[in-house]
Amino acid sequence: MHQTPAHSRDDRTPTAAELRAVFDAAPLYTVGIEEEVMLLDPATLALAPCAQEVIGRLDGDRRFKLELPASQLEIVLPPLPDASAVRAALAGARRALLAACDGLVRPAAAGVHPFSPGTGELNHTARYAEIIDEYGPIANRQLVCALQVHVSVGDSARALAVYNALRSYLPLLAALAANAPFYEGLDCGLASVRPKLCELLPRQGVPPAIESWEAYAGMLRWGARGGAFREPRGWWWELRLHPGYGTLELRVPDAQSTVEDAAAMAAVIHALIARLGARHDGGERLAVAPRWRIEENRWSACRHGVGGTMADLETGERHPTTACLQALVDEVSETAVGLGAEQELRRARVLAVTGGASAQRQAARDGGVVAVARVLAERFAPDGSGRLSP
Repeated sequence: MHQTPAHSRDDRTPTAAELRAVFDAAPLYTVGIEEEVMLLDPATLALAPCAQEVIGRLDGDRRFKLELPASQLEIVLPPLPDASAVRAALAGARRALLAACDGLVRPAAAGVHPFSPGTGELNHTARYAEIIDEYGPIANRQLVCALQVHVSVGDSARALAVYNALRSYLPLLAALAANAPFYEGLDCGLASVRPKLCELLPRQGVPPAIESWEAYAGMLRWGARGGAFREPRGWWWELRLHPGYGTLELRVPDAQSTVEDAAAMAAVIHALIARLGARHDGGERLAVAPRWRIEENRWSACRHGVGGTMADLETGERHPTTACLQALVDEVSETAVGLGAEQELRRARVLAVTGGASAQRQAARDGGVVAVARVLAERFAPDGSGRLSP
């Protein structure tokens, strides 16, 4: 996932024809992830602004890059055939990061840090300098970590149809991934506070439906010409058609504490997109739900995670989120098995009942918010070897 998008000559945004060409040329149903990782002081377990030093220790390893916060790195995996390969590749990347961090910091993964202040130092690279200049103090509040999942679908018409249908599933995927109940040392009453912090910036949450590639090109062109966002990567919604990679990019999950949970999220998303693609290929007209209805469910996911309810997008009737998630896993199970993700799907069924937010709250009941950070650091190691001394 290191391609450069084709741009029209006048405003750095792709034309409709260029967008179609990128998505038509994409492979069929590969999956890749980007995982944002926190760096913790080994003594206090607070955020440690040491990303530049860790990157130096990684000696040019392209799996790792800086992010906006100075206490954060991103793991970038290439397109892979299935979630099992994602699990293996992520385990390898986490091991490499642990080795580079040894004696300096402890890496951990969750939507937000449980007790550090909500503002912190930033990386003033050329890219991030623009964001810092544009958004000022708001940029300092973006100490958040997501798991971003990219899936290619191999055809522009299929990609657009699946994008529009996939919007309806964002709340369920957000509930499954909710992993950020604490903020600045307090339980904020949400299963995930991360999206509320992201909403300090524009173009967040459920994206608009897109009726055609011409419409999408027009949206990107409007943003670039008016200065709302200067290039396509400023399209920050929780789901986007990535014009550089030719993928559907899911940005809704919180960062997951373990390799197994991250791979489970990748498996569900991969299989869901493949399932929707197959339905489209079979001639089904995939439903496109109104944004405001999806947003009602998105709030429930943010507030309650797997412990809430979801409204039927047609009737409004509410159902337990756990039941909706189990139905989703059932729906994609045959596809997931065909994609080699049977093990990852079993873990997804467990997450549909428990969830990361409840695990963090249990750690806090046992030992306070510092214990939460300790558990997150311990769970980062893929082989269970990350236990810290009391």
